[in-house]
Amino acid sequence: MNEIANWIAPIATMIAAMMTAANLGARVTGWGFAVFTLGSICWTIVGFTSGQPNLIIANAFLTLVNLAGIWRWLGRQRAHEDGARSAAVASRKSTVPTLFPATGMAGMPVVAADGTALGKAIEALIECQSGAVSYAVVATSTIGGLEEVLRPVPATVIAFGCDLLTLTISQAEFERIEPLTSDDWPASAELTMGKLSA
Repeated sequence: MNEIANWIAPIATMIAAMMTAANLGARVTGWGFAVFTLGSICWTIVGFTSGQPNLIIANAFLTLVNLAGIWRWLGRQRAHEDGARSAAVASRKSTVPTLFPATGMAGMPVVAADGTALGKAIEALIECQSGAVSYAVVATSTIGGLEEVLRPVPATVIAFGCDLLTLTISQAEFERIEPLTSDDWPASAELTMGKLSA
């Protein structure tokens, strides 16, 4: 038993860390916490069989945290995502305007007016009073995908689709939009407009 736990514990922990870090939605994150739970239980067994009380205490606590993660991501959050998805699917079959969940914009592909792939949307900033999208932040990966360049794109130049955001500007115009720094995003879309007309 100890030999099996010694192998499962580190493998499960590494796999779970990759699953949760990937941020691929509630289901994958929830199952990542399930794998973390398996790992923490195995680490607890290793602690018992090797006489390491600190390992037992730490992983008993982590098991409780991981169970809370399972409840949060496979229970409540998944229900939210499933509800939003069902509304989007129903709207496509109805005469009402087609919907997509605002949280679903993150990760949505973005293309230029001619169809050239530009990157993916990572966030949308919404005006509090009107409820309208002010601008979307589009991430373009650099070579190797190790870095991202973030640009704020005004909603006025975005054609919102259910599965794709199409800009009404060219790739060259998109690239003239000044990249964002990690903690200094504009307060409004108007602050990005000058870059498009320059």
